[in-house]
Amino acid sequence: MSVYDLTGRKALVTGGARGLGAGMAEALARAGAAVVIGDIREELGEATADAIKKTGADAAFLPLDVTDEASWERAIEGTIAELGGLDIVVNNAGVEITQLVADVDPDDIRKMLDVNIVGTALGLKHAFRAMRPGGPAGRGGAVVNIASVAATIAFPGIAVYSATKSAIDRLTRVAAMESGKLGYGVRVNCIYPGLCPTEMGNQLAQDVVALGLFPTVPEAIGAVIGLTPQGRLAEVEDMADAVVFLASDGARFITGAGLPVDGGMGM
Repeated sequence: MSVYDLTGRKALVTGGARGLGAGMAEALARAGAAVVIGDIREELGEATADAIKKTGADAAFLPLDVTDEASWERAIEGTIAELGGLDIVVNNAGVEITQLVADVDPDDIRKMLDVNIVGTALGLKHAFRAMRPGGPAGRGGAVVNIASVAATIAFPGIAVYSATKSAIDRLTRVAAMESGKLGYGVRVNCIYPGLCPTEMGNQLAQDVVALGLFPTVPEAIGAVIGLTPQGRLAEVEDMADAVVFLASDGARFITGAGLPVDGGMGM
């Protein structure tokens, strides 16, 4: 059996209704995992889960607002009830609001902090409580947090977003240390995705043009490609395969790591 085979594993992917999250859920399912998609977009989340089920995989949708503790408690309990356990949590849900530093809006700052940092911290908290010895799943597992290449470069218009993704890196490393010290048996890693032409990525390109940072969308995208040694934008599958790797036994001795999946942009 391949060390990347996830047959028998149970996974929860936050923000899994669309974009990177949907691709990650699909990849985990292809590798053999049963998957629950947690998202605030219920109709879209149900459709994504249904599409995965049509491939023959076990999938379901549960509503999840990652900023709300009670919502996390319901989602974790529901995932374990639905799938019969929990081995993998992917903290993917996030929000990006493009603004110049001179024009940042406090409410937008708080929204990014709440979703990106609080949401990830709560995901770690409830993953640990579920998967550590004595928890309702109780057999250890893996958490994969989704940071960003924005945590490693200085790209204009995304200062606060970049700060929140840098925080995810720190959360990852401290959580991994605590899990090891306390014997939880849960590995914790993160990836730094490059820019993907998802809905969020395309909106960023439009936003930086609207702010006057680039003349046109093609030039904004060209600037990103120009910073990337591999000479292209990222693809959803690039990120999804990295998540499968970190969730699998192929990464069994990897914890507290940040994996760049950015074509070399952040080196």
